[in-house]
Parts: sequence; C-alpha cells; structure tokens
Amino acid sequence: MKIIVCVKQVPNTNEIKINPETGTLIRDGVESILNHDDANALEQALAIKDENPNTQVTVLTMGPPQAKEMLQECIAMGADDAVLLSDRALGGSDTWATSNALAAGINKIGAFDLIFAGRQAIDGDTAQVGPQIAEKLGIPQVTYVKDFSLEKDAVKVKRALEDGYEHLRVKLPCVLTAIKELNTPRYMSIRGILKGAGADIKVWSAEDIGVDKETVGLQASPTNVFRSFTPKPKGKGVQVEGDSAKELAANLIRNLKERHII
Repeated sequence: MKIIVCVKQVPNTNEIKINPETGTLIRDGVESILNHDDANALEQALAIKDENPNTQVTVLTMGPPQAKEMLQECIAMGADDAVLLSDRALGGSDTWATSNALAAGINKIGAFDLIFAGRQAIDGDTAQVGPQIAEKLGIPQVTYVKDFSLEKDAVKVKRALEDGYEHLRVKLPCVLTAIKELNTPRYMSIRGILKGAGADIKVWSAEDIGVDKETVGLQASPTNVFRSFTPKPKGKGVQVEGDSAKELAANLIRNLKERHII
C-alpha cells in the first residue's frame, strides 16, 4: 500500500504576535512546528505501516526551504520519504491555489492508495485544502475522521459531526482528513532522528510538478487575508455574591439597575 500524507509547517500559535501597524503576523523569530492535525494524519498512516510493513508512507508539503526541517521530523517519526514543493511562483497561494500545487505534486509522486491530511491548519483554520485536493484528483473524501479501519479495497470511517457521528465506507483511493481525537501522535525515535537528519528530501519547483503557473501563487488566488488583528481584552467581570439563590438574584438585579441595563 502507498500512502501520501499532506502536511504543513505553521508558526507556533503560543508565540504569535501581530504588527499593530500593518495587522499582519510577525513570523520573524517565531518557532515553526508541524501542524497539529497533520501530526494525527501522519500517525494514522504510520499505524497502518506498523500493521502492514510493505506500506510506503510519503510526506508532502508546500512551503519555503526551511520546511525541510519539519519533513525531517516526519521521517524521524517513521515516514519513508518526503517531498517539498518550494518555488517563488507558489508563494502567496490561497487554499485553492495551494490545492492545485499539491494535487500536481501528488500526480508526480505517482500511484497511491490513500491520502491523509489534517482537518485544518492552525494558522488559517479554513479546513479547505484537503477537500479541494480530493476534488482536483477526482476521488472520494471524508473529513473530520475520528475513527478508522482498513479493509482490502476500502476504509470504514467514523466521521465527527456537530451533533453526533456518521459511519461511512469508502472505496480506495480516497482522501481522509484527521482530527486530534483520531489518535495520539508518536514521538521521534533516536534511530528515526538519525535517519531524518540524513534524509535526502526531494525539492520540486512549479516546473518540476508541471502545474500551470496561472493557477498558483498570489496573483492566481481568488481570496486573500484582508487583515489580522488581536481582539481587545475584555473588561474585568463583576462577581455577584450572596448567601442564597434569592439573595444572589436580588443583588444581580440591583447591579443591572445601577448600570441602567434594566
């Protein structure tokens, strides 16, 4: 079995700062990490490999040259190889343009049985790229995968919904997007770290993957981020006290009247 896992390098959200003048993210000096949901996607692919040693797991990403470090970590976790799509022509791509590039990269990688991706990236939260890749490749997709089992030529999936779950059986090949409840990502092993450090990461340009340059990059993107900002902190709350429910209610009504809310 051949599995492709689409991942993304994102800024550590615990350290994100926003330029107050431009409203854009300050990325300089901010640690970059493997997107959380993508780590769950990779873990599921590796779990399949654990049970089926003949499985080949290839990790694919699009980003700047430094994304190689993240791909080395993915190999250290257990992936067999990795591909980085990196080209100035791809810079500034929105989800639509990104999926065009990733789909072209997948086609260059060749035959596959299953594609995993994270539900969404923590720096964009669109949850669009995985489904768009499936549409570009013309294969089935299931999003928000919480549970998973593999059959001979299909997968059984438990899909999380807002008000319950949906059980589906989907024929291979297909695209599945993972949520954090699917599993717990493994740590890198010492042997894996050594393998990842010495791994030959393939780097492909827009020309290498044969993508139409009119469909990737900033100019080709139909959407863009107008502004990013930090919400203003909320004011200090008021704690209503009282020895009984009746007294609490009376004190609450009095406070609301004093503020001319009621």
